[in-house]
Amino acid sequence: MEPVRRKALVDAALRVIGDHGSLAVTMSDIARQAGVSPALAHHYFGSKEQLLIETIRSLLRQLRSDTVAALKAARTPRARLSAVIRVSFHADQFAPETIAAWLAFYAEAQRSEETRRFLVIYARRLRSNLLANLKALLPADAAERIAEGAAAMIDGLYIRQSLKSAPIGIEASIALTEDYLNALLSTTSPKDK
Repeated sequence: MEPVRRKALVDAALRVIGDHGSLAVTMSDIARQAGVSPALAHHYFGSKEQLLIETIRSLLRQLRSDTVAALKAARTPRARLSAVIRVSFHADQFAPETIAAWLAFYAEAQRSEETRRFLVIYARRLRSNLLANLKALLPADAAERIAEGAAAMIDGLYIRQSLKSAPIGIEASIALTEDYLNALLSTTSPKDK
């Protein structure tokens, strides 16, 4: 029963953070959303901060799991790049509450070293997945530059979605990022074989 309740609390934290658009939520807010008492929430996590850390861990685990599965299904470096992009904008990752939670965690990272550490893990994984496949196609310096640009596009489209400044859906976000890669891949000299 404990894993089920812990997951319910993590899911509730994600929804409450998404609804509030910040981490300025209480353990009572989260417990209410999960249908448990605040005391039980404290019993499982000890503090709101630990529950929030577990929430970001949960987001990272899901993203990693989805990415690994997508990369295994792709056969070529270019197909693996598309898989990374598609996973980044998967419906679960692009859900409004998930986007709001990621942004709240980015804001919290300015104050919390532990939160910052998790976001650095995310950024390194994204860059590594892009870079490994780009290096199979291009010289290292070009691969690094394009990986940075693609990662910035992915993160930037999240920010735009959260601000509703340029409401853009999943398929349009994928298409923009793919267009960026295609343009640079077509104008950059391929790796010498």
